[in-house]
Amino acid sequence: MNMSLVIESLGFFSSMDDIFDRLLILASYIGHRCIQFVEDLALREADRYLEDLVNISAGQHLKSLRHGICKSFSEGSSSSSKPYISDRDLEICERRASGSRDEFLVDTRSEIVETNSSHVTVPFICRGLMLPLYGLQFAWRLAMSCWRSSFLYVRRAHLRVRSIASRVQRTLRGSSDDIGWLQRIPSMPSVNDGTERFLELLAGIRKGKHELPNSFVYLLIPGLFSNHSPLYFVGTKRFFSKMGLACHIAKIHSEVSVEHNAWELKQYIEELYWGSGKHVMLLGHSKGGVDAAAALCIYWNDLKDKVAGLALVQCPYGGTPVASDILREGQVADKETRRIMEFLICKLIKGDIRALEDLTYDKRKEFIMKYKLPAEQIPLISFHSEASIAPGVLATMTHIAHAELPWLPLSKFGNEESDNIVQASRQMPVVIPLSAAMAVCALHLQLRYGEKSDGLVTCRDAEVPGSVVVKPDRKLDHAWMVYSSRKMNASEADASEMCEAILTLLVELGKGKALN
Repeated sequence: MNMSLVIESLGFFSSMDDIFDRLLILASYIGHRCIQFVEDLALREADRYLEDLVNISAGQHLKSLRHGICKSFSEGSSSSSKPYISDRDLEICERRASGSRDEFLVDTRSEIVETNSSHVTVPFICRGLMLPLYGLQFAWRLAMSCWRSSFLYVRRAHLRVRSIASRVQRTLRGSSDDIGWLQRIPSMPSVNDGTERFLELLAGIRKGKHELPNSFVYLLIPGLFSNHSPLYFVGTKRFFSKMGLACHIAKIHSEVSVEHNAWELKQYIEELYWGSGKHVMLLGHSKGGVDAAAALCIYWNDLKDKVAGLALVQCPYGGTPVASDILREGQVADKETRRIMEFLICKLIKGDIRALEDLTYDKRKEFIMKYKLPAEQIPLISFHSEASIAPGVLATMTHIAHAELPWLPLSKFGNEESDNIVQASRQMPVVIPLSAAMAVCALHLQLRYGEKSDGLVTCRDAEVPGSVVVKPDRKLDHAWMVYSSRKMNASEADASEMCEAILTLLVELGKGKALN
């Protein structure tokens, strides 16, 4: 009888345990699904922050649940037959509690039990309440990001506008602050005016009074692009040779840098000096004057006993606004303009862009401040002129070269004169409106900067500190001194006579320095 009661009681308790286990699993599943729905609404950052708290709470609840089940089961069984079934019931309780735990811990990401809700449910309720705050935080971050992006865009646009305005202002200003910069330096020596004496010597030459001595070698130094102009200084050299003077045209590559030509001229001067035993008088036109001055500056110790004087004719000693305006960095289309000039000078002419760059104001300032011209030890003359901008100049044609024609089978009359006529018939003069181009450039410099010029070099930039300045009142453009014009006026001096007067004055200045 007692045995049957025990068996019935065990069956009853086992059925109750199954029901309790199923209810517990169902409640746990429903709670798990609800919690997972709330978690999906919360932010991922909150999950990481509360994960440790959830794990600790779930562990404490499982431990208390296991202990409570075992205790209640042991108390219930002890009320009927405590000594007989206590150990076995405890084993069953342990096994079922562990089985319940394994079924409960299916999702390790949210190990939660609904019984002790004070430990687990409260954090998720807090998460739900924190959701509007997270939304506000997200909205604030989005607004700040939009504000930063707008600020950066406005700042970049502002910098772009300032850069364009600076380029436009730099382009419009051009060389206004650079023209005549040598005259604004107090440490530079002053110049003297020798125009009156020059005009006297020129008038004497026009009357046939030639005073240029044969005790010197006269070296004519051509300027930029002279290698492509066969008639550069040709008329002047022929004029001097007819007077029995030793005159040479320097065979240098004018389309290279100033320092390179300075070395070439040093070698040339030394060859002339050792070959003739005479001192050398230098006359440089345009960039040729800059090259000659550079040779004296850099190699003065080697040339001071060989060079007797230097005349700079229409020379951009201080720089030229034409070169500076073309190659100035920071102005509108500066890179495109430089690429065009590099193509013209380097590709077509086979020259060096530094030949033009060395004539800018920045390069001239750098060179003059680095090297000093020995103006106190050698006579110097600065010759500059002003180009005519009259409308009639636009029709003036300049003879710059000869074009060789094919051989023509003309009959010969057996004398030398007829041979010369046939030879001359094979050449055709090449003329271009070079004077017209100089007039346009001079008008541009006059209107933009208010400066008088010969078309390429302003009068103030052509004056070398410490020199004797010659500035004739006659309108002469930059190319007139080296090329002959098709409009010849017998009542006025030509370029060869001008060069003779300049060198005669240079010889007088040299004698005066020798006496002093």
